[in-house]
Amino acid sequence: MAGRPSRDSPTRVDPRTGRPLPEGIRWRADRQRYQIRVVGPSVEGGAAERSRTFLTLTEAKRELAKLVAGRNPNGSMTLEQWYEKYWPAIESSVRPATARCYSVAWRLRVKPTLGRHRLEDITSPMIESAMVAWSGGASAKNDALAVLSRLLDGARRSRFIDYNPAREVKRPSMRESISPVSRALTLDQIRVLLDLVPEGAYRGYLAALVYTGMRAGEATALRVGDVDFKRGIIRVSRSLSPGQRGELIEQSPKSHTSRDVPLIDALRPYAEAAARGKHASDLLFAGPDGGRLTNHNARRGVDWETLRAAIGRPDLRIHDLRHTAAVLLFDAGLAVPDVQAILGHSALLVTHMYADTRRLAAKRGVVPMSKFFNVQSEGQYRPIPAATRTILRTGVKYPRIQR
Repeated sequence: MAGRPSRDSPTRVDPRTGRPLPEGIRWRADRQRYQIRVVGPSVEGGAAERSRTFLTLTEAKRELAKLVAGRNPNGSMTLEQWYEKYWPAIESSVRPATARCYSVAWRLRVKPTLGRHRLEDITSPMIESAMVAWSGGASAKNDALAVLSRLLDGARRSRFIDYNPAREVKRPSMRESISPVSRALTLDQIRVLLDLVPEGAYRGYLAALVYTGMRAGEATALRVGDVDFKRGIIRVSRSLSPGQRGELIEQSPKSHTSRDVPLIDALRPYAEAAARGKHASDLLFAGPDGGRLTNHNARRGVDWETLRAAIGRPDLRIHDLRHTAAVLLFDAGLAVPDVQAILGHSALLVTHMYADTRRLAAKRGVVPMSKFFNVQSEGQYRPIPAATRTILRTGVKYPRIQR
């Protein structure tokens, strides 16, 4: 083959032993290293050639064996290069809001810490070390780990790497961050919050969030026909979420299934006022100018910072109203499956975060334990035998009887 060095060429002889080098390995005198070159499928299709150099012949032979066994030379591309190729596939496979979160996670966390590394060099310990430097709480880090895992999964399916190391990394637990139960408002805080919001669209919108546990996008997408005033039920079958450019996109709820939520007496006046004079296809909670309500323009419309200060919750978020509803459902005595169905959780594990079972167990224990000790204090118990009292007082035990 033209251009191919012969076996006697200095590039084909190991200068350290004087012996011919194995097929596929050359000596680079200019770099004082051993070089391997392999050909494999290209990202663009067709074939691609890659080369790597090593200090020792043993390293070169080991890596060449891996590549010959099927490892792809495209594993030497960086994570950032692969992101540029594969991101459109990820973006098209998730919801617009999820794609936006992934894009932010990549830009702020994954790219600065891992973007320059080659795909084949990324390991689980490397990812765990990078996570230490990632900003944000458990949710933000989970988004970053999710987009990284999708990128590496795509590289694995393309046979660029052998496995996805991100799958071996433990995800940050939401339980280790701020408990969602602690984000909930008290009944007094709910009353103050709604009283401070002027009558109209914004008050009804916030009341719907706190009394039903709907997500903000679900309440935004509600239409008059979704409310069954006779049966006291609201049908949640769609959601509005911002896209990559901030536009609102109507889609199914997060769980991809419709569900019913209760129209309780506290919410009914707001829902009736919002539906008055409208057609079934009209938005139930429209803005003052008839446009769509979102948590962003709702915060602006009610002076959210002032409301926060008034109820003593400077960190309050719109989503905390959903946390509040979840806690109140359990306080009202609903079973875990019922709360899961109303909130639209896909897994009971998520619902259990709001159950706060230990606190509820203590509450349930007050009456029976009080009754038990009241009975004991009235002398309704068996007297302690004299022999037992002697042992308790002196510590002397009777000798064991030999049988």
